[in-house]
Amino acid sequence: QVRLVESGGGSVQAGSSLRLSCEASGNAGGIDMAWFRQAPGKEREGVAAIARDGTTYYADSVKDRFTISKDNAKNNLYLEMNALKAEDTATYYCAADRRVSVWLRLAATEYAYWGQGTQVTVSS
Repeated sequence: QVRLVESGGGSVQAGSSLRLSCEASGNAGGIDMAWFRQAPGKEREGVAAIARDGTTYYADSVKDRFTISKDNAKNNLYLEMNALKAEDTATYYCAADRRVSVWLRLAATEYAYWGQGTQVTVSS
């Protein structure tokens, strides 16, 4: 079992930056992790993922603005978000699984463990 707890959300102006954190506990070694987001009335979408070997994957909408990273010693996951836009407003979720298909890194169905989410609101 893996427990995930996100933090770092907030309300900011467009163009600002935020850093989200996800603390993983339990049997959290050697897992693939990712960030997803869900805006009201929309489906949950993959934002960024990081494999156990450190390879990163990004949605086109956040590429060059967001950076995913992981502290393997602490099993903590981070999402550095820069140049935030109003369309980035959503609840952001941390997700993890022991084996995610390389072709489906940003597919929510690949992840068994989820955090409770943290709200990010960007005003223009």
